[in-house]
Amino acid sequence: MTSSLQADTPRRGGGLWGVIKGFSTNESHPMSRRTLVALLIAVALVCAVAASLAIGAAQIPLRTVWEALTSYDATNPEHIAVVEKRIPRTVVGVVVGAALGLAGTVAQGVTRNPLADLGILGINQGAALGVVSGIILVGATAPAQYMWFGVAGAGAATILVWFLASRGREGATPVKLALAGAAIAASFSSVVSGILISDDQALDSMRFWQVGSLAGRGYNVLFPALPLFVVGGVLALALGRSLNLLALGDDTAHGLGLNTGRARVLSGVVIAVLGGAATAVAGPIAFLGLVVPHAVRAFVGPDYRWILAFSAPVAAVVILVSDVLARVVARPGELQVGIVLAVIGAPVFIAIIRRGKAATL
Repeated sequence: MTSSLQADTPRRGGGLWGVIKGFSTNESHPMSRRTLVALLIAVALVCAVAASLAIGAAQIPLRTVWEALTSYDATNPEHIAVVEKRIPRTVVGVVVGAALGLAGTVAQGVTRNPLADLGILGINQGAALGVVSGIILVGATAPAQYMWFGVAGAGAATILVWFLASRGREGATPVKLALAGAAIAASFSSVVSGILISDDQALDSMRFWQVGSLAGRGYNVLFPALPLFVVGGVLALALGRSLNLLALGDDTAHGLGLNTGRARVLSGVVIAVLGGAATAVAGPIAFLGLVVPHAVRAFVGPDYRWILAFSAPVAAVVILVSDVLARVVARPGELQVGIVLAVIGAPVFIAIIRRGKAATL
């Protein structure tokens, strides 16, 4: 019964992994493995934020970045770049990354599918259809304008997937959720492609959003969606116990007092709110919600309460580092962060599977 919660972890060896494993096996040591991992993640996040503020089309020394934060000079072009461009972009990256990390973790937990993410459940495609509808129906061209259409599209896709999966005597099982999500994703993707082929204006507006990017995203896009991120994040963190019980199987979870139907509905709401808001703000960013939960699970164990807590900052670090790489690999221009994550995400995911053999969900 508990075997379904157990993750196969790498064998103890040298280097940092060996140190972390050593802490985890020595219960008398004052610093647990999770404490050490939390400290490492905090350091990584600080470094990623600093790099995001300092590195770009123009290099800005960290000392100048600090001066811009503590004693802003409106006549200094470097200060202006830090405060008006890079800080908003960095904040959007942290929030979107955390939301995608939480949404991916909940998606894998509720479906008990280690490959579940916003794509396989149709969330990205629903958001894309919503954005296209906004462009066609009301002529929305800026992210702040079509964002709400993306959120509505993601919510509609979640409801439709749940409705289709819940048909039948067994209700919304993990397999039926995955199959329904794949079917909706394919259908919505076909509709979006058909619309874009026939409408040049929609294609021009859509092509910058569809690859996933933090460029041009600022407070004007983030603040309207911030309540969704806050509510969705709080609900996601509260789902840890429910996801742990669902991992044992529906019968066992029900026997332990969990209302499995209500837990899945709440999980669907969280996925739609976080995934829809993140996708609407930054576009469909692949691999982040898929890879991060596996990486976190390998270090903190199978308890979803800890996986959820750690996935948010880890995903924020990953998206910021990817965004920094996107700025430097194609100077003087830059790539979209969605492209960089797609390039590095696939081999990283393969490495996690080969080294850690992932987790049995």
